[in-house]
Amino acid sequence: MQTIWFDQALLPGGWARDVRIAIADGRIAGVEIGAVPRPDEDRHATGLPGMPNLHSHGFQRLMAGLAERRSGPAQDDFWSWRDLMYRLVGELTPDDLAAIAAMAFVEMLESGFTRVGEFHYLHRQPSGAAYADPAEMAAAIAGAAAETGIALTLLPVFYAHSAFGGATPTAGQRRFVHDLDGFAWLIEASRDAVRVLPDALVGIAPHSLRAVTPEELAMLDTIAPGAPFHIHIAEQEREVADCIAWSGQRPVAWLMDHAAVDAHWCLVHATHVQPGELAAIVARGAAVGLCPVTEANLGDGVFPADAFVAAGGTLGVGSDSNVRIDLAEELRVLEYGQRLTQRRRNVLASEGGSTGRALFDRALAGGGQALGCESGIAVGAAADLVSLSADALGTGDTALDRWIFAGGGPGVDRVWRAGRQVVSGGRHHARDAIVARFAQAAVRLLG
Repeated sequence: MQTIWFDQALLPGGWARDVRIAIADGRIAGVEIGAVPRPDEDRHATGLPGMPNLHSHGFQRLMAGLAERRSGPAQDDFWSWRDLMYRLVGELTPDDLAAIAAMAFVEMLESGFTRVGEFHYLHRQPSGAAYADPAEMAAAIAGAAAETGIALTLLPVFYAHSAFGGATPTAGQRRFVHDLDGFAWLIEASRDAVRVLPDALVGIAPHSLRAVTPEELAMLDTIAPGAPFHIHIAEQEREVADCIAWSGQRPVAWLMDHAAVDAHWCLVHATHVQPGELAAIVARGAAVGLCPVTEANLGDGVFPADAFVAAGGTLGVGSDSNVRIDLAEELRVLEYGQRLTQRRRNVLASEGGSTGRALFDRALAGGGQALGCESGIAVGAAADLVSLSADALGTGDTALDRWIFAGGGPGVDRVWRAGRQVVSGGRHHARDAIVARFAQAAVRLLG
């Protein structure tokens, strides 16, 4: 049995001192508080549970930094960014996807994410034809997860239409599309593909209300009852206007009236919502998946997290487009967005409480719910652990606040995934080889 000793660790009941964590078969077998460190024991300063990253498109790491040039006289927005993304994915092979996803997963682990919800919609060949194995690209993602050690909740995406009302897909979407029969086959093949991983899960992800009809959405909800069920929704104002034109309702309101939304659902972004829609999400127990860095990068807007949290809502964070992968920055930008819109400070903290702690606790619980896993340092949970650098200043919540808000200083030192150390000194153990493969793919695809 392996043991790790922390001077302080964040447990489900709060901070504890002198904590010994025993690990067996990749899971936490015991947690001892007030333990005296043994002479030969692995010792560290501050221990945290690994964080779930509830929303990622791994392949988009390739285009990070490439959309920061104004495209023309018209204002740039999500839709012009999407045009560039469509062009870049046209030639990706399974090997390319594995190299790019591995790079993203390395950076996630180095920042403190230990499980990723991969919202995976790049299924078909560059021509749009099906691969002989429908999970060819899913297997590439599973391979990247196996190589890096990150835990995986794979979310194969159903994408059938280009706009509300069942519009025909565009040429740029040719690699994404399925009918229901083909998608059911993809789900089964994806389950086979992730069996190489010890604790992988497979969920379902209708891309958005634009990409599915009501009839298709109802059928998707029956394919894997109880599995994580994720959907992009209300991310853009144009999307809201188009949904109203199609149905007479806003996207979240329509979803609540026409789908069996419950605690297995994750509504990704939900940026443009009204108070009644927030109340409905809370009543159904669904999580909201926020991606603050990407939402800022794309100019989406700011989700009303203050009102949602006050009403008892559940939220988590994800890295989405992977334009920058940094857990502390996702949490920081989440709070700063609220400060800018509310024009006050410490918006998401409880009275008298630490903002960093409130952000971390909510993201940990919401991410675990959304990805179908137990999160936290508790007996029986996966031994997914993070230690902050030994020279990080502060104890307890102060250490979290300094890590999240000070930025640029001491951060993540070590990461254990299922008890195996994959990051030390802030670097993933396979970083050099993965960076080299990523660079080769980038040169081939971008020139």
